[in-house]
Amino acid sequence: MIGEEKNCASRPDDASKEQLDSAGSRFLELNGFNVHYRLAGSGKPLIVLLHGSFLSLRSWRLVFDRLAEGVSVLAFDRPGFGLTSRPLPSKATGVSYTPEAQSDLVIALMKKLGFNKAVLVGNSTGGTMALLTALRYPQHIDGLVLAGAMIYSGYATSEVPAFMKPVMKAMTPIFSRLMKFLITRLYDRNIRGFWYNKERLGSDVLSAFRSDLMIGDWSRAFWELFLETHHLRLDERLKTMSQPSLVLTGEHDLTVKTAESIRLARELPNAELIVIPDCGHLPQEEQPEAFILAVRKFLQTMPS
Repeated sequence: MIGEEKNCASRPDDASKEQLDSAGSRFLELNGFNVHYRLAGSGKPLIVLLHGSFLSLRSWRLVFDRLAEGVSVLAFDRPGFGLTSRPLPSKATGVSYTPEAQSDLVIALMKKLGFNKAVLVGNSTGGTMALLTALRYPQHIDGLVLAGAMIYSGYATSEVPAFMKPVMKAMTPIFSRLMKFLITRLYDRNIRGFWYNKERLGSDVLSAFRSDLMIGDWSRAFWELFLETHHLRLDERLKTMSQPSLVLTGEHDLTVKTAESIRLARELPNAELIVIPDCGHLPQEEQPEAFILAVRKFLQTMPS
């Protein structure tokens, strides 16, 4: 977990200057990855923003600076996405795309930047990572905000059968090319599906998200991420949570159905539920003001 901080001069070769300038970001070598992150604000608590699949830290652009008024806010591109590097898995370098390794990276990045505790804010599969991290590192997590969190379906419950893994690994070149074809073909439709009101997603934003994902050998990294999926049994483990939680859901979330978030708020101890009207899967995108208000109110209720 040794980290070395670098400025944007260390960016990946095919990351554009516009991508980096708009992020106001830096890079840090950590756990075998060159992690692209942005840190702003000062004071406590630290809020760590975890984006969903196929997106990047760009997904927090409408709320990041506002949330950083009076507290510290950290966002980073999760492994396999954005401008964070995409090395191949290796025991020698410690590079791994497992959910547990991603959870380790959250804590390692916090600590390297000088923080011992945080409130995790996760959207979609970022919510999966937030809850998993809180369960594995409860001593470092003061609270959770789970927005359209994928807990009972999708990434959190998918699993590559053990007996199939060797075959699938052996056929990696074929499968990664197939995955590249499918994602490239379906990307725009998939991302638009996150929005309730499709007109709110500008073509420039959609293009930027696409550019953030499709960097270098991106399909190979996504394939490695897919190979490491396994059922996390979060539904069985979440009852052990003691930290306060806020569950957010868009009234019209079709990716993680609103009913799943309502169930999560019911089953997660010490949780509050807010349903945001006129909103789909990404409340920080479609209803940023409501999102900021909800997060700030939640922070005010937490023990200082």
